Amino acid sequence: QVQLVESGGGLVQAGGSLRLSCTTSGRTFRRIAMGWFRQGSGKEREFVGGMDWSGTIIYGADSVKGRFTVAGDNAQNTVLLQMNSLKPEDTAVYYCAAGGAIAVRPDYWGKGTLVTVSS
Repeated sequence: QVQLVESGGGLVQAGGSLRLSCTTSGRTFRRIAMGWFRQGSGKEREFVGGMDWSGTIIYGADSVKGRFTVAGDNAQNTVLLQMNSLKPEDTAVYYCAAGGAIAVRPDYWGKGTLVTVSS
């Protein structure tokens, strides 16, 4: 059974930084797309960014461009999300996802890690 293990969430002040990491557990894929979604309170889940099967980095939400950076190695089944200049509106549960059409229909989901940005 494939599990996605996330780490790195927590509480940070506005303007601060956090880094999230995710790796697969239970199975190692030769190559797999991986990425991050987030869901704030009362909001729909949105794609933040990730890497496709070829390792190409893609971003979703316009609000994070220039502040968030995705990195990783899909042959090593790991993906990172470096979040800088955090804003209170970035507060959300961040989910790691993998496989499938990564930006719209991943095959696997992590349990999520809470990021809280205080003003």
